[in-house]
Amino acid sequence: MLSAAEARPFDARQWNCASFALAAVEAVTGHKPSVTVLPCLAASADSAGFPRIAPAYARHGDIVLASDPPRLGVVVEAGRAVFVGPRGLTTAAITECEIAWRIG
Repeated sequence: MLSAAEARPFDARQWNCASFALAAVEAVTGHKPSVTVLPCLAASADSAGFPRIAPAYARHGDIVLASDPPRLGVVVEAGRAVFVGPRGLTTAAITECEIAWRIG
């Protein structure tokens, strides 16, 4: 899944942080989660029903929320996550994230 998204640029309607996170959850679990779109990303992500965890405990495949700017990403290795950027995926440290959700 990551190789297909590696160079795919951000598109507000077709490829954004939420669509990336949903694709990642489906890749990890084999099921597309049901999500309610709410005014904030954290509440929308909570609606999928996965448990919140501290970002420091996030592992490969978990979803994280970075705060500046607010965006959902996917943990790819200990301490690092990937996010949709203007020219493809970008990486950031888990320490930049404020919430994580355990997937699978």
